[in-house]
Amino acid sequence: MTARTDGTAIADPHRKDGVTDNDVVLDFNVRRIEAVSLAGPPALMARDLMSPYIWREPDGRWGIMVRAVVKPGAPPTDTGVIWAGWSDDGVAFAMMDEPSIVPGPDDHDAGGVEDPTVVRRDDGYVVYYSGVLADHAHGELSYATGPSLDRLTKGGVALASSKSEGNTKEATIDRTADGRWRLFYEYAADEASRVGLAIGTDVAGPWTEQPTPFVPRLDSWDDWHLSTGPLLTDDPSMPVMFYNGATRDARWRIGWIAFDAGYTRVVARGIEPLVTPPPVDDRAATDIAFAASVVVEGDAIWLYYSLEDRRLSRALIRRS
Repeated sequence: MTARTDGTAIADPHRKDGVTDNDVVLDFNVRRIEAVSLAGPPALMARDLMSPYIWREPDGRWGIMVRAVVKPGAPPTDTGVIWAGWSDDGVAFAMMDEPSIVPGPDDHDAGGVEDPTVVRRDDGYVVYYSGVLADHAHGELSYATGPSLDRLTKGGVALASSKSEGNTKEATIDRTADGRWRLFYEYAADEASRVGLAIGTDVAGPWTEQPTPFVPRLDSWDDWHLSTGPLLTDDPSMPVMFYNGATRDARWRIGWIAFDAGYTRVVARGIEPLVTPPPVDDRAATDIAFAASVVVEGDAIWLYYSLEDRRLSRALIRRS
């Protein structure tokens, strides 16, 4: 899974690897995979789990916010609620008694709340999430703030959908050396998911849209759908996104793409998927691996993701 680059702007979608020869070589591979477990109240444990956002607190604890969804076959009351919890080892999490973010009462998230992304600040937390309208078909990228995960106040829509970019969701955010914030997000266009980028002066915006940061590649595993994934920023000169890509039939896999320090150009992109779901016998079964967060612990890079839209895992990633 090695990619080399010529330092040009957005990768050419007609190249399978998206890059050309140069002296920059970057490689990632999976060393180990572990299941992530949650223990919590019956209302949580009765649901499937997706979009695990994990981070480290200053006191060493591992925090989690996760989307809990109604299991297939149960009455579809909502598209998700967001629960929070804590862990000492990053694998087994003890969850709070009540969810941190629930649907409503406003229209922009009355149908469900999904895909949490946590920004830790000196005064508490900013949590981006996907708010789903009551029709369960449309959404807006929303946010909440508060001093603790059980005292969050909704702030409304963070980045509204538009005629050209519908269903904004799946936030990934980073602050660069110029002091501004880069907000990556998923949106819908031309019957596919795409990745957008906006720049703001504060973690809550306002946001200025930027050119498309990267595009699908023809005849590849990511030739139709793209969605944001977590950013690896321990090397600020070359941040890496573990993004989600799929073919038209929505068989999602996890890949990686690297940018320059200001996210103005792609400098490397993996050819093959980094994480692929285990094989399934039923071709109609859910076939999805979807990255949600990454944590660096010493020399270890832990990539957290969901499988089959119902269970959580993490992979130990090696970079060379």
